[in-house]
Amino acid sequence: MKLAALCLPLWLMATSALAQSDAAQEARDAARDLEEAAIALQQAKTDRNQIKALTLVVQSYEDGLGALREGLRRAVIRQQRLEAQLDQQEAEIARLIGVLQTLGDNNSPTLFLHPQGATGTARAGMMLADVMPALNAEAASVRDALQEVRILRELQLSAADTLQDGLDGAQAARTALSKAISDRTDPPKRFSEDPVQTALLIAATETLEGFASGLIEMAPEPEGLAPLPDITHRKGKLELPVDAEILLFPGETDASGVTRPGVTLATQANVLLSSPVAATIRYVGPLLDLGTVMVLEPQPGLLFVFAGLSTAFGEVGEVIPTGAPLGLMGGNDPKIDAILSQSGEVSGQDLTETLYIEVRNGKDPVDPGTWFRINKDG
Repeated sequence: MKLAALCLPLWLMATSALAQSDAAQEARDAARDLEEAAIALQQAKTDRNQIKALTLVVQSYEDGLGALREGLRRAVIRQQRLEAQLDQQEAEIARLIGVLQTLGDNNSPTLFLHPQGATGTARAGMMLADVMPALNAEAASVRDALQEVRILRELQLSAADTLQDGLDGAQAARTALSKAISDRTDPPKRFSEDPVQTALLIAATETLEGFASGLIEMAPEPEGLAPLPDITHRKGKLELPVDAEILLFPGETDASGVTRPGVTLATQANVLLSSPVAATIRYVGPLLDLGTVMVLEPQPGLLFVFAGLSTAFGEVGEVIPTGAPLGLMGGNDPKIDAILSQSGEVSGQDLTETLYIEVRNGKDPVDPGTWFRINKDG
């Protein structure tokens, strides 16, 4: 048997048992973040600026859950790779274990005798001395790999309770935020809505373009608040209202054959949208087949249209600050079993909801990429 043949690069498949895997550590960090969000939720309920505090808590829960799901996904992928590599090296590992057991169990001096006499024995001993460090290192690598697999399996088994607590906490935070917003008595308003005029516009509207153009023409009289500052200097620098993936860029046609001038995003269910800029709410409510729509006016004549929400916060005429909660996407939080079963799949499997964003300058559509940070390279 050639002992050197056993010294294959098994170390490539294992990290230090003390360091464990990056994926496992990321999942643990995310679980800790969720615990901190739970504490922050209790504190936010008595905060002076309750809406702002609860908004931050909801975002913390969403970030923590997203990080935990990504950590679990990477942990499963890591485990699968380790197990596959261990399976591929099964024969070599068995031979390695056999050699180490033979050397460790047999203390007889005859084990080290060579048929060619003292010279052969000396040479064999020198070869064995050279090979033993590699054998020991190889054995340590195998132990580390098996230890990491065990850690990753335990991580997945313990993740169910953490995920459930996080989902429950996120829902509790959303409910508290919704209540805090509905309980407000004096939101700052630039004007009061004319419900009759709005209803007539909706009844006469057949397209989003027509509705947005009608809003521009309906410029209401301000009731005392000063105009918001010009934001032209922020063109191309605004963050999207939610973390999402681009489904369709302006001018691209969807599966039903519709081409729109805005951008279509894929988001998680129930995720919170926040305002990218201080603005006046020009419209909020259901519209056409677009679900709940919110239209913001950050400066006169400039409209940001967000369509596809399930729940919207705020009132027409209200002035909201940057980062204010706009509403929630629809859908249902996935079941724990579904999350764990998707852990090893490609990320993005949980982006089940669709948000449409359109920007209009006066009556003309504008590429949202001229205002928002949108990666057009995919």
